[in-house]
Amino acid sequence: MKIAIASGKGGTGKTTIATNLACSLARMGTTAQYLDCDVEEPNGHIFMKPDIEKTEDVTIGVPAVDTEKCDGCGKCGQLCQYSAIICLKGTVMTFEQLCHSCGGCMAVCPQDAIREIPRKIGVAEFGRSDGVYFGHGKLDIGVIQTPALIRHVKQNAMANAVVVVDAPPGTSCPVIEAVKGSDFVLLVTEPTPFGLNDLKLAVEMVRELGLPFAVGINRCDIGDEEVASYCRQQNIEIILEIPDNRSIAKAYSEGIKIIDALPGYEEKFVQLYRDINRRAGIK
Repeated sequence: MKIAIASGKGGTGKTTIATNLACSLARMGTTAQYLDCDVEEPNGHIFMKPDIEKTEDVTIGVPAVDTEKCDGCGKCGQLCQYSAIICLKGTVMTFEQLCHSCGGCMAVCPQDAIREIPRKIGVAEFGRSDGVYFGHGKLDIGVIQTPALIRHVKQNAMANAVVVVDAPPGTSCPVIEAVKGSDFVLLVTEPTPFGLNDLKLAVEMVRELGLPFAVGINRCDIGDEEVASYCRQQNIEIILEIPDNRSIAKAYSEGIKIIDALPGYEEKFVQLYRDINRRAGIK
């Protein structure tokens, strides 16, 4: 089973829930894997403290032009929607930083003058922590091909495990890449006007993708009742509520998981998993 933990905005507690869920499952004897797909700013390792067993460079293919074959027809530049390759006065120029590796320029080149060369976009690391299989990606500074690195991390998802995917914040392309193919999405929010606004965007996203989902409210006893009211109106089930607890905040600031700091929370996250199974129709 693949469970994505997502939200419409940052700072709602996705990583807190994702790491505690994965570790709670491992402690009950379930094979669990945690994949941090917030590759622009991964922080799951702060709480998981994994022993990294494998590190690999992640590359994408970018175009290289054979000037002896190229006749300057410009078809490659006409196709590229990102201006990663353009033809000016019969001379082709490439801009690797803009390339999304679709391969279209190679496909349309009538002279077969374009080939792909690798360009590093980041690293992926894999290991183990507290009985959980761990993986995350780290995007290189200045690189914009976030979905490609997320895709690489997800390709290492285990087939025989409960895989918890820690998605990036928001509703843009990286988030869609992270949640795509999930069996269930837990949308984490907070009971504030900002939380409600971005929750609505996230709900629209998962509905458009046709993914089963529910809501978890972090710091549920602050703010107002508008998030709960919206969920009732939209027939969205709230399957997790975590209070605004000083001990939780203190543990978070020290990189300590909730289940290691407060008694009773391990069972709370195990129950969350049972509720997700129920909502996803899995027995």
